Amino acid sequence: MTTIYKICTAAEWRTAEREGVYRGSAADHHDGFIHFSTAEQAAETAAKHFAGQRDLVLVAVDERALGTALKWEPSRGGALFPHLYGTLDFEAVRRVDALPLGAAGRHVFPDFG
Repeated sequence: MTTIYKICTAAEWRTAEREGVYRGSAADHHDGFIHFSTAEQAAETAAKHFAGQRDLVLVAVDERALGTALKWEPSRGGALFPHLYGTLDFEAVRRVDALPLGAAGRHVFPDFG
């Protein structure tokens, strides 16, 4: 299983839990797809797009469960990032972890293992 990750606010995730599906953040809606990162890309994504933000979660998703709606497309520096053209159904979600800010002001990630 290849796992990809979505960083979002805890409030957005609570809304998704109530609705039974994650429809994406305001930035996702603007871009027309849900942004994901690999384990290797997640810390840079957090630093670039969520610097200093509290109350975030890291959603671990089984890439294979997303099917053909998931596209790998060039983004920062030409690196390929996973983009979901559709909604995120909970069947694909493997776990959700808090993404707290550490003492140095950077997010503290759980073990990706």
